[in-house]
Amino acid sequence: MRIIGGRLKGQFLDLPRTYSARPTTDFAREGLFNILDNEYEFEGLHVLDLFGGTGAISFEFASRGVEKVYCVEMLRENATFIKREASRLGLPNVVMVRDNVFDFIPLCREKFDIVFADPPYALEGLDEFPDKVLSAGLLHPGGYLILEHSDAHSYGSHPLFVKERRYGKVHFSFFTPAQ
Repeated sequence: MRIIGGRLKGQFLDLPRTYSARPTTDFAREGLFNILDNEYEFEGLHVLDLFGGTGAISFEFASRGVEKVYCVEMLRENATFIKREASRLGLPNVVMVRDNVFDFIPLCREKFDIVFADPPYALEGLDEFPDKVLSAGLLHPGGYLILEHSDAHSYGSHPLFVKERRYGKVHFSFFTPAQ
């Protein structure tokens, strides 16, 4: 797996064979960041990456110059890997938070420009997940919640849904907070 853009473009992440996460494919990450590159200047942004997994999304944001990326991951082995890779890549702007996402959301007092979430596709309650994040007040006005999911879920009828993009079997649904 490699970083596809920014100052670290082409750097590889050396995932152990036994790593327990489903990484977002390079193809899907490239598509997502093409969208975001057209809508944002990354410098100065604050990003929250929920269900950090491999850290690839956090590293993509950090590579593009965001001011701060909080990466929330519950599994100790994954959190250790993300922290180690952030250090190896020279990314002090990636802050690893080892916590359960559902415990972290109500306690978080920061506001973000982008909240990215890549939960397990079979997560129970995934249909209600956008409401949990959006009602917590984590986003600045006009910010995005971007939810990665499979085609088993559709959010087009959600009142705060903006758009969906598909890259192979990976879907990204975009939401904005109520004004």
